[in-house]
Amino acid sequence: MKNLTLRAVWLCSLLVCPVNVAHAQTLQFAELGDFKLENGEVIRDCRIGYRTIGTLNADKSNIILFPTWALGTTEQLLSNVGSNKLADSTKYYVVLVDALGNGVSSSPSNSKLQPRMKFPRFTIRDMVDTQHELLTRVLHVDHVKAVMGISMGGMQTFQWMVSYPGFMDCAIPLMGSPRASAYDIVMMRAQLHAITTDPDWNGGNYTNNPARVAGAEFLALILSTPDEFNRHHTREQVSAEMDQAKFTTGFDSNDKIRQLQAIMALNVAAPFDGSMERAANAVKARALIIVALKDRAVVPKPALDFANLIHAKTLELESDCGHIANGCEEHLVNSTVAEFLEQ
Repeated sequence: MKNLTLRAVWLCSLLVCPVNVAHAQTLQFAELGDFKLENGEVIRDCRIGYRTIGTLNADKSNIILFPTWALGTTEQLLSNVGSNKLADSTKYYVVLVDALGNGVSSSPSNSKLQPRMKFPRFTIRDMVDTQHELLTRVLHVDHVKAVMGISMGGMQTFQWMVSYPGFMDCAIPLMGSPRASAYDIVMMRAQLHAITTDPDWNGGNYTNNPARVAGAEFLALILSTPDEFNRHHTREQVSAEMDQAKFTTGFDSNDKIRQLQAIMALNVAAPFDGSMERAANAVKARALIIVALKDRAVVPKPALDFANLIHAKTLELESDCGHIANGCEEHLVNSTVAEFLEQ
């Protein structure tokens, strides 16, 4: 592990290392046309990437919707799908969805009509609404067994619970939140500031993605814990590892900005005059809420508070892995999820 770059450590720790796509369902796109957002703006020629894995049963009662985390793709999600994995495709028909702004679905980096910072701001609710359109208009599905997701995928799961409460039997957010905490917002503001004050930024019209090294440093600070990070890094290697990030391509910075803005604005209680109690009263799905108690990327308390309001089952991971604890504690997480889905 010590010989891997920070990004490789992050991806593999979260179980998102790309698998052999030849053995997985091909990426498809749902063409949604001009899609109106919460703020009244429109994504022109909106398209949503998705993959389906498994066998749909006769009454369409075995569907699991699994959206991506921040800047993640459905290709990366594939290693979480399969026998005894987080989403068991031997039992369930798993629909993986690329969230808005991830560089696969409509994003600042791939829009021809609204490129770069001309791409409108969107919200987590907008992500969920596009997924609802995918399911109902394209896949002709009006109900699913479960919605689940990790990190920003967990945030989308919380939004699903209140936006379309009757659409699912179960909801399983992992390392997500129903509302960005003050700490979360400060951390994301710092990341945005690093990008937009970088000399390469140029108002989003950059040639080289700005703040690559700063991005690697933020990942190091928030994805696990100091103890876990220090176990796998020496003082001598860490500077070289961080500096190596300047030579990586990875995510597009404009995409990152729009997704971070969506996360910062997240508040499932917004349509309920800010009352989380009223938002909780709207929830109909059985919920299993999984958090990492040492999470430094998504503070767990808002999720635990919401779990208390809806009387949800919880799984509190205590390892030093922090935000990537679902990978470190894979066996416990996967078995708990499997048992919950079978109840």
